[in-house]
Amino acid sequence: MLEDNEKCAIFIMKHVANNVAIREDKHMSLARRLEVLGKSTLFGNVPEAALRDLASGGIEKKLSCGQILFTANNPSEGLYVVLSGAVRAFRVNMDGREQTIHIERCGGTLAEVAAFDGEPYPSTTIAEEDSEVLFLERQTVQRFMLQHPEVALTALRILAQKLRRVASLVEQLALMDLGQRLAHLLLEEAEKTGRPVEDGISFQQPLSHSQLAARLGSVREVVSRTLQKLTQYGIVQLNGRNMIIICNVKALRDFAKSHLR
Repeated sequence: MLEDNEKCAIFIMKHVANNVAIREDKHMSLARRLEVLGKSTLFGNVPEAALRDLASGGIEKKLSCGQILFTANNPSEGLYVVLSGAVRAFRVNMDGREQTIHIERCGGTLAEVAAFDGEPYPSTTIAEEDSEVLFLERQTVQRFMLQHPEVALTALRILAQKLRRVASLVEQLALMDLGQRLAHLLLEEAEKTGRPVEDGISFQQPLSHSQLAARLGSVREVVSRTLQKLTQYGIVQLNGRNMIIICNVKALRDFAKSHLR
C-alpha cells in the first residue's frame, strides 16, 4: 500500500508528465510589463517610473494549458504576477482529490506568502489556459517594499482578502454538503455574468464537471448527479455543454440553505 506522500507525488506526476519545460523570456517588452504591473492588484498604486527597475528584473514564464507552475511544499524563490491567461492554485488530498483555493487572472499575484516568509509554496498552481506570468525574486520584492511602504500595505490587504476567502472555503467544506456548495457556485456565477431570459437567468458555464468538482472538493460523478437532481426539480436547465438557465432563483437559494449536513 502506498504511503501518503507517495500518493501525492504520483498525482502531481500525472499533471507534469506531459509538460514541457517552462519557457522563459527576459527580453519581453518593458512597456508591456509596466502596463500589467501598473494594473495589478499589488503594484497598481505605484508610479510607473518607480516600477521600471522591478519590471526590468522580472522573468517572463510562458505556460501551456495544464502545465504546472510550481508545486506545494517545494522551496519558494519569489512571487508571480499573471500577465495573461488564468492560473489556478489548489491542494490535493491523499486520495488525489483536488480542492481549488483561488484562480488568478491578468494582474493577479501568486505565492505572496512564500515570498515573504521564505517557507515552501503552500499550494500547487496550474495553468487553466495558455498563460504568461512574470516572476519576481523574493529579495527584489522585499527591497522594493522597503523603498515603497505603500506596496507592503497593499500586500497586507491582499493577503487579508485571501485569508477571508480561505476561511469561507473552510466553512463551506466543513458545514455544507456538495449540493449546497454547488448551488452557491451557480448563484454566484449568475450574479456575476448572468442575463435575464424568459425562463429565468442564463449564463455560460465553461467548466467541465471534472473542473466543477475540483472547485467544490468533490468528484465528477457526484457533481453530475447533483446537477441532474436540480434539473429534475425544475430549478435549473442545462442547454448544451456550457449554457445553464436558473429557472427558479428562490428555489435554488432554498436548496442551498436546506442542504446542510
